[in-house]
Amino acid sequence: MVPQADVRQLSAALAAGALVIDVREPFEYSAGHVPGAVPMAMHLVPLRIGEIPVDRDVFIICATGNRSWQVCHFLSEHGIAASNVSGGTMAWQSAGFAIETASADAGVATTGGAHS
Repeated sequence: MVPQADVRQLSAALAAGALVIDVREPFEYSAGHVPGAVPMAMHLVPLRIGEIPVDRDVFIICATGNRSWQVCHFLSEHGIAASNVSGGTMAWQSAGFAIETASADAGVATTGGAHS
């Protein structure tokens, strides 16, 4: 079974030092992501699994929670505990939490949202 977390739980966990990994494609990540989220496209997770810490709370996020659930399931099969963020980045943004966007051209990060 894959542990689930809502966006409010993720926000609290991030404040306590948790890690969030965004498994969307680079163009999706650049369009808007949870501040501090580490980009790791879903197809790269098997190649980068060694980068995922086992001594820290880890949350996996995508757009709506489907891809992140699959990644959490994969990680659990490899002994790594990670929580799926239910509703994904869409729920995060809908709840009014800040997002960062990055320009592919300039690499400029900006933030916005009611909770920033």
